[in-house]
Amino acid sequence: MLFHNKSREETLNALSTNRENGLSSEQVAELQQKHGPNRLREKKKKTLAQRFFDQFKDVMILILIAAAIISFVIVCVEENWGELFEPGLILLIVLLNAAMGVYQEGKAEKALDALKNMSAPHARVIRDGKESVIDAADLVPGDIIKLEAGDFIPADARLLHSVSLKSEESALTGESVPSEKDAEADVAEKAPIGDRTNMVFSGCSVTYGTALAVVTATGMDTEMGRIANLLDNESETQTPLQQKLAQLGKYLGIVALAACGVIFVVGLINNTPPLEIFMTAVSLAVSAIPEGLPAIVTIVLSIGVQRMVKRNALIRRLPAVETLGGASIICSDKTGTLTQNRMTLVKAYLDGEANTEDITENNSDSIKKLLAWGTLCCDGSVVFEGETEKHIGDPTETAIVLAAHKNGMPKDSLNNTYPRLAEIPFDSDRKLMTTVNRIDGKNIVIVKGAFDMMAVRCVAGDLEKAREMTESMSENALRVLAVAYKEIDTVPQNPTSDELENGLTFMGLVGMIDPPRPEAKVAVATCRRAGIKPIMITGDHVVTASAIARELGILEDGDRAITGAQLDAMTDSELDEQVEQISVYARVSPENKIRIVKAWQRKGQVVSMTGDGVNDAPALKAADIGCAMGITGTDVAKGAADMTLTDDNFATIVEAVKEGRGIYANIKKVVGFLLGTNIGEVITVFVAMLAWAKTPLLSMQLLWINLVTDSLPAIALGMEAVEKDVMDRKPKPKNEGIFAGGLGIRVVLQGMMFAALTLIAFWIGWGGVEANLDRGRTMAFAVLALCQIVQAYNMRSEHSLFKIGVFTNRTLNLAALASVALVALVLFTPVGIAFGMVTLPPHMYLIALGLILVPLVVMELAKLLGFIRHKH
Repeated sequence: MLFHNKSREETLNALSTNRENGLSSEQVAELQQKHGPNRLREKKKKTLAQRFFDQFKDVMILILIAAAIISFVIVCVEENWGELFEPGLILLIVLLNAAMGVYQEGKAEKALDALKNMSAPHARVIRDGKESVIDAADLVPGDIIKLEAGDFIPADARLLHSVSLKSEESALTGESVPSEKDAEADVAEKAPIGDRTNMVFSGCSVTYGTALAVVTATGMDTEMGRIANLLDNESETQTPLQQKLAQLGKYLGIVALAACGVIFVVGLINNTPPLEIFMTAVSLAVSAIPEGLPAIVTIVLSIGVQRMVKRNALIRRLPAVETLGGASIICSDKTGTLTQNRMTLVKAYLDGEANTEDITENNSDSIKKLLAWGTLCCDGSVVFEGETEKHIGDPTETAIVLAAHKNGMPKDSLNNTYPRLAEIPFDSDRKLMTTVNRIDGKNIVIVKGAFDMMAVRCVAGDLEKAREMTESMSENALRVLAVAYKEIDTVPQNPTSDELENGLTFMGLVGMIDPPRPEAKVAVATCRRAGIKPIMITGDHVVTASAIARELGILEDGDRAITGAQLDAMTDSELDEQVEQISVYARVSPENKIRIVKAWQRKGQVVSMTGDGVNDAPALKAADIGCAMGITGTDVAKGAADMTLTDDNFATIVEAVKEGRGIYANIKKVVGFLLGTNIGEVITVFVAMLAWAKTPLLSMQLLWINLVTDSLPAIALGMEAVEKDVMDRKPKPKNEGIFAGGLGIRVVLQGMMFAALTLIAFWIGWGGVEANLDRGRTMAFAVLALCQIVQAYNMRSEHSLFKIGVFTNRTLNLAALASVALVALVLFTPVGIAFGMVTLPPHMYLIALGLILVPLVVMELAKLLGFIRHKH
């Protein structure tokens, strides 16, 4: 059914609802059954079978399967049934590897789905006569919703009341300029979507104004739902790090294939059976190429993101985790982020008075009038549920509303007695909000906002005294708002700032306190220690901002605090010269925020920026890490940000940076572990073929080692706890590669160490005079497989393993036990016969044990002597 060509009353009747009370709980339950959740159809997920068969798209795996099939055919033709087990076993190992890949992908997908659910949008709805905030997915046709600047529109809706409303509809219409909306507009039945000015549409956003609307369609019934099939081609993007690692994997693949080619040729020259040497070469290539590395990195990132959620940081995009670890500048809003956002009105000043008056529950009549008029010019509200107060909207507004309520003037009764006739919503450029109310038979314009923006618009009142009072309150860390008014004869149909916000009479000031968060001071100190510069950015008065910044340790001796006006007067080159000395920016506009971000980025710094308003979105996008406020932030800000702080707390940003550093460090550990062990395998076989024309490991043995060491220990290593000293290091440079700090050299050296140990084991087991090739291979298999498991423990930290506690990573302990069990299964049970294993003399097991522990001794010595240490 179309609603744009129906009146508001017809729409409400058709949907069996009313604008004052909304739907009843019974109606909502019935409609949810009928219409289902308010969600667009998601891209169809791959089935388990599809994910399983995707594992076989790798060329090397296909070559290996082909080789196994050829081997199977040869066995059948020659009727040499004793050799049948080998190709069957290779296929089994390939299947097990594929199953492990499916498990890894499933784990990553579940983690990302959980994140998607956590960042679901919300809606302000009126049901059973009460206003509440619900998940947008729970909306049904007939719900009455409230919208304001910065909100994503959660469903298609017919406007019931609108004030200066504009909606950004480019996602739906392609129109880049926001569309003006009007609840009272008459629209033709066949009007295109872009001309339906009395409707708002799901997936779009409110850029200006406020509105009350009734939901007309949800989910796939919305206009966005009708074109959902066009939106169904989201590509699965990799993070920059994953792309680099995938590229690295290709280069390693080329090197491995070249080595395998040489091995194959050498084997043929030395009369090794072609099929045996071919299988060995291909198996080595499969083992050497870390094809699972990008998937393991996804899992490590996803697990890290889950840890961040527990610390109130909700990551929207995985690449942000990589960037977080390198953050060197944190630009933070003051209110609610560095402070507690528990705004409490404590002082009021009335024009013409000598002093301020403390706010109580029984203020003077003149102060009560100031509070009442201030409340009439507020959109925020306070809902009382038993003993608890629930503040909805801007905290500065709810502080005024609560003070009026405690003085016996509830907002609802004030609105009923003095109805609002018109309004100009607040925006961060004007820093003012205006309403027109009918008070005692007169049309009174009430303006509320920043004193310095208000003063230039006032023509009456003692503004010099008011300025002194503003300064005095600000120096005591109070946030100050001014209230002014004027009387008009007629209410304009489309009110503008020029009409209403001029020729005002100054009425008074209200001062509210928002104390600094205790944890913010600790977090600022942590930033300093970690080489991160904290910067305060606020719309507040420069004196107030400086007082709190000094208390928190952001503003130190030699640092400067400047205003947005001073920033506007600077050229970009002047800003570049001075930016390193400026720690506080007060009275800033959203455009100022972008300039600050870009100035620091030109210095090569990684910048984190917080924001909550619709106008903050460009700055959030411009920053390396955009942080939106989860409580006070608009939907548009959250959509533009990389991370949402669910508690609006500065300390959470610092914790997120700490986790980001920890995650990046863990990824480096995983990469170092996998590449070191894989390089070791390639060198082992390559050198043995050149030296002795014998392969020290059969194809099955190589694949089993790959299965045992490449998956479980690597994932467990990625779950290592963040190291205690991670915030005692400087941030990593912006373009630092993953192999910086000597990791690349260490990986190659460690690979050479594994190769040397394995070749020694092979030579000892082979035994020279009483040559026994199977015994040599058994020794080589045992040493290579188990010393790689030992190496997983070595890679846990650049500190001594005994200093951090050998077995403190429980996940790695379980992974190591599973891996050791799989190696023991082949070494000590009849299963080993199929793998070409033999029982070793007791002294050889002792030699093998000694060789297995060599990596532990070598790595501990390297750490002790400072060859392995983090470069601060």
